[in-house]
Amino acid sequence: MPNRTRSTIWRPLTTAATAALLATFLAPTTAHPAPRESRPVHSYENAVREAVWVDTGLDADRDGRPDRVAVDIVRPREAAAQGRKVPVIMDASPYYSCCGRGNESQKKTYDANGDVVRMPLFYDNYFVPRGYAVVGVDLAGTNRSDGCVDVGGRSDILSAKAVVDWLNGRATAYTTRTGTTRAKATWTNGRTGMIGKSWDGTIANGVAATGVKGLKTIVPISAISSWYDYYFQQGAPLYDSGPDWLSDYVNSPDARAKCAAVQQKLVDGAPRTGDWTPLWTERDYVKDARKVRASVFLVHGAQDLNVRMKHVGQWWDALARNGVERKIWLAQTGHVDPFDFRRAEWVKTLHRWFDHELLGYDNGIDREPMADIERAPDQWVTSPVWPPRGTAATTLRPAHGEQPGVGTLGLRKGRGTETFTDDPRSGETDWAARIDSATADKAGFVTGPLTRDLRLSGSSKVTVTATPSTATAHLSAVLVDLGPATIRDYAASGEGVTTLTDRDCWGASTAGDSACFLRTAADTTDVEHTVVSRGWADLGTHASAHQGGPLTPGKAYTITLDLAATDHVVPAGHRLALIVAGTDKDLIDPPSTRPTLTLDLSRTKARVPFVGGAAAFARATAGPPGASPTGHLDGVSGPSQRAGRIPGGGR
Repeated sequence: MPNRTRSTIWRPLTTAATAALLATFLAPTTAHPAPRESRPVHSYENAVREAVWVDTGLDADRDGRPDRVAVDIVRPREAAAQGRKVPVIMDASPYYSCCGRGNESQKKTYDANGDVVRMPLFYDNYFVPRGYAVVGVDLAGTNRSDGCVDVGGRSDILSAKAVVDWLNGRATAYTTRTGTTRAKATWTNGRTGMIGKSWDGTIANGVAATGVKGLKTIVPISAISSWYDYYFQQGAPLYDSGPDWLSDYVNSPDARAKCAAVQQKLVDGAPRTGDWTPLWTERDYVKDARKVRASVFLVHGAQDLNVRMKHVGQWWDALARNGVERKIWLAQTGHVDPFDFRRAEWVKTLHRWFDHELLGYDNGIDREPMADIERAPDQWVTSPVWPPRGTAATTLRPAHGEQPGVGTLGLRKGRGTETFTDDPRSGETDWAARIDSATADKAGFVTGPLTRDLRLSGSSKVTVTATPSTATAHLSAVLVDLGPATIRDYAASGEGVTTLTDRDCWGASTAGDSACFLRTAADTTDVEHTVVSRGWADLGTHASAHQGGPLTPGKAYTITLDLAATDHVVPAGHRLALIVAGTDKDLIDPPSTRPTLTLDLSRTKARVPFVGGAAAFARATAGPPGASPTGHLDGVSGPSQRAGRIPGGGR
């Protein structure tokens, strides 16, 4: 599959060169430079608002008719009148009627003719006046669409892909849900960018992974890259339900009446054992990264405990291996849209990104730093590439310390064992708060106070050799920055932001669709430790990450846990900790027993990506050991609620 290069103007080069020569020799006094920014020259009030229903070619609801998905369109009337074709910004979502979109849970509204009056979010208000069409697609089985929700599977992805095909003249659409009058997308050049948060962004990932032509860019925000990793991690259950619950939650009343067979397939295909099945293979977009033609502008909260950062690391790395043009923002937030944590800069950057990718403007965004990273609330830094050049995985070893139950973390291999007992009442914040004292529910290992800043960037792995006392056992591994900081309170209900009472406006408004939204601000808290990265596994998957089995009590097993991607600086004076424990309260479900596990320290290690590699770690940990604090180290209060089985509904 041909991959995209960092082209700027998408016209054929010969055409561009000819135009440039003519401008130079024939009319030097009136030549205009190439545009660098689209301007709001079109009327939003008079925009064309219409709906079509695209034939997906499927009959998931088994009613004997091909499923049609509803597509609501807002596009500039002036461009159509002048015969100018426009690009498309598309958000395909299951949430337009059940739950709403954005911080204010906006839903679509319609006039008496069934044409959209309010399209949620600011995209249409801002971009339609600038010469874009904005398209909101109801996923199959939701709102005004036929079919069934299958939670990231064939129906979900093909219902959105069919719209991209229609925009490029390869699929059929109709003016009504059941009629025979066809609708053609003669008003667009087919150049499409998909955007969306959580499930919406997940659909963008999935459609891009089909390699569909005409999809030029995607902007996945807090999005899933493999649905197995939404429900499990290496066999450890992250939620107490499966995709059938989520499908039922968003299915329309009509779909609920027709989609029992699809629901049963979701139940049968997603056993709570955590074993990998064909259902998960179908919903794994990472394996198809080689097919991606679109550029990717990825946005995620580094403390997102809903769609967790593992989705970022594996997708980003797969895209990089396949040469996909990409850009990334990493915030300190949880599951939050950038419109609510960095609004002005987000609108500006998204505008430039779409201008470059869809209009072909040479505005330089492709030559700017690849990554924007939030270091402290509202304090951002950039990185030319991500992870930075010079980043290398470094092997850290746990060892016994001077105090019983309080180990050390360094470059030398340790000896002996450490033991802990799974306690489902405790979690990562409890373990970190008591890192400097021996507790029965964890094994903790800590560096001395750093003499230099130490930057982690990318995904870590922790390999443990553990002997369980029972036939089932779950493991957690977390990296923690021990030291005072002011951070976004990602564990609070706003996940790092608080909603204010006044509004600001982003684009044009009508009586039925305001461009003005409630402002937000950072919700911060002072802490003495910060969890940097986390990962989990069922020890029963030691032989295969795709299938678990019972353990033999008293037998040692070796397993490697994948920790989530991160980008974090541990400041000088702080310490870095590795904690290995059992059930991470409110983040994974406990096993059927309460095992005691004995770690073989000589066969336990962490592979951590440091900027500067092992040499940087050695420099940062050199020097005389400082006094370590004692007592309780406060962090966030822990997740405000059991992580919500709904990836993005209502926010």
